[in-house]
Amino acid sequence: MSIQPHIAIDTVSPLVIVCGEPDRVNRIASMLQDAQPISEHREFRIYQGNYRNKLITLCSTGIGAPSTLIALEELIHCGAQAIIRVGSAGAMQPNIGLGELIVAEGAVRDDGGSQSYVDNVYPAYADFRLLTRIEDYVNTLDRPSHFGVVRSHDSFYRDDELSVSHYWNQYGILAADMETAALLTVGRLRGVQTASVLNNVVLYDHDVKEGIQQYADADTIMMDGERTAAKAALEALISL
Repeated sequence: MSIQPHIAIDTVSPLVIVCGEPDRVNRIASMLQDAQPISEHREFRIYQGNYRNKLITLCSTGIGAPSTLIALEELIHCGAQAIIRVGSAGAMQPNIGLGELIVAEGAVRDDGGSQSYVDNVYPAYADFRLLTRIEDYVNTLDRPSHFGVVRSHDSFYRDDELSVSHYWNQYGILAADMETAALLTVGRLRGVQTASVLNNVVLYDHDVKEGIQQYADADTIMMDGERTAAKAALEALISL
């Protein structure tokens, strides 16, 4: 295999975790044994290490579908066979608290990236085997988790964002992010197992800044949620 032009490597583990933020790669890497940085180019920071004697690759994807799709395609070229997103999301239902896990069974494809691949009537849905393994892990936890459909979009700053949020709330959409639909769509098209475990960082009907600032311990709660999401992804991958 040749060195990929954006992620700047030529081989990865079949088991991969992706996340948007490069520093989240470092935090997840701290959960691995013998984790080492192997590449950093543009927004793509890559580490590899072992979790229960299985090699795991970690890769940041930046914000939104376009850069995520670049990372996914190149990771698949390098040997990825199962990819789980460990990300953040904003709740679209009032019963979802900060730091609670949202596991995407499917996604509303409101992003341009996935629609550049295939018409948006094509469904974006997670791999059942990965979902089952994620559920097995979260069922061992003494904390709320939520399984259902999320919505992926391209901008936080639409003038009509509040009305859009209310619209999808009435149809039971759990949360919004910017990458899950792209991951689930390209996974199906390329024959790769994919799933997405999201950590809620914004309460429903709250501004991003206001929602977080109302909680003095919000950082601790959300960091714990991120670590739990990463653990769920790791446990699911090694059980395949």
